[in-house]
Amino acid sequence: CGGTKQSPINVDTAQAIFSPDLRPIQLSGYSLPANKELKLKNNGHTVVLELPESLALTGGYAQQYRAVQLHLHWGSPSGPGSEHTVNGRRFPAEIHVVHYNTKYDSFTEAMVHPDGLAVLAAFLEVGHGENPYYHEILQHLLEIQEVEQETLVPGFNIAGLLPANLKLYFHYNGSLTTPPCYQTVKWTIFNQTVLLSHRQMSVLVSSLRSPEDKLLQNNYRPAQSLHGRRVLASFQTAPSVKHSPGKES
Repeated sequence: CGGTKQSPINVDTAQAIFSPDLRPIQLSGYSLPANKELKLKNNGHTVVLELPESLALTGGYAQQYRAVQLHLHWGSPSGPGSEHTVNGRRFPAEIHVVHYNTKYDSFTEAMVHPDGLAVLAAFLEVGHGENPYYHEILQHLLEIQEVEQETLVPGFNIAGLLPANLKLYFHYNGSLTTPPCYQTVKWTIFNQTVLLSHRQMSVLVSSLRSPEDKLLQNNYRPAQSLHGRRVLASFQTAPSVKHSPGKES
């Protein structure tokens, strides 16, 4: 997993470059009827929810991307576990919704091409009240405690797992964060976080087991070097006041 375009990264908001060309992310087909059952699985690294190809990104990216799956990264009761960090801060958890470019026939084919994949990422934090959308996943975790166990989940509005505001985000070119770490991902990291209840976060970090039959925790990869990559922002991240050199801001 070497390479100069690896993920995750630390987003330094002071270094992010405002790009007015970054349009709001638009989702299509994300609201699924309850009779459309989805496979939920413990793959030993994370919990994966397989998504039908009817879910698509129709705005914010130059090309069309289709959804494949979503998964989560988390910490433990004693510490946070997001993969990306912002100004050095790690959030309690992070969701990744993985899509592939529709010009390729499959995810497997797309994942080796530079423009092959698009991943939407959002940070999860603890707030007041249960999150009804995350409830649709978390209530089933005890059915898939052991590695390779899977269960079926009724369809629901997948968009509810992401922030309400899809206009504000950071964008950079990176990689898958698990082997084979292909450097083919166009990342979108939303600026607005998603809130879960304290109980829901506890369920997330202490339900699944790992291949070593321990609790599956801290399943995040540390931040990787930028190697000169630019991180774009769809919004102004810092005051646009320019200070003259040598003056203390």
